[in-house]
Amino acid sequence: MGYQRILVAIDRSSQAPIVFEQALEQMQGNQACLMIAHTVRVESEISTGAFMGLGTIADVDTYNTMKRLHQERIQKQLDQAEEWLQSYYQQAIEQGIPTEVDCHAGEPAVWICELARTWNADLIVVGRRGHQGIKEIVLGSVSNYVIHHAPCSVLIVQGMTFDQEEYVRPTHTELTL
Repeated sequence: MGYQRILVAIDRSSQAPIVFEQALEQMQGNQACLMIAHTVRVESEISTGAFMGLGTIADVDTYNTMKRLHQERIQKQLDQAEEWLQSYYQQAIEQGIPTEVDCHAGEPAVWICELARTWNADLIVVGRRGHQGIKEIVLGSVSNYVIHHAPCSVLIVQGMTFDQEEYVRPTHTELTL
């Protein structure tokens, strides 16, 4: 029995093509459907800073302007992301895979689990950048959240950490003096 409904969650990192390929590999030999998901991360509140607090009409106008600009920025990011996702969608369609795309604004980890639940996914494929310690605490971990809250199986595609990307293995000639 193979997976029938595979959700692949990709971001705009250099690891996205690798995560997508892993999802396609899971589909080989199965009559599975694919959901390609991307979430545009947004701040939950609009920072008003020193402009607010006096309770004047100018404060309300400033807030409304900032809210409108915030919504326009989010919409622009969503439009760009949907355009970017089209190349992945086309790759899957060209391979004869029934495919859907979901591009959403919000918290990525939470949305991945919610989408998996509502779409009835039986596998989530997601990447992991390899952050550890303080870096993972500060940056958060989408894959860690998904592992602990997903309604189905999860395949984590391990990425290279920043240290691994910069490390170049010395060749024999570099070792000779």
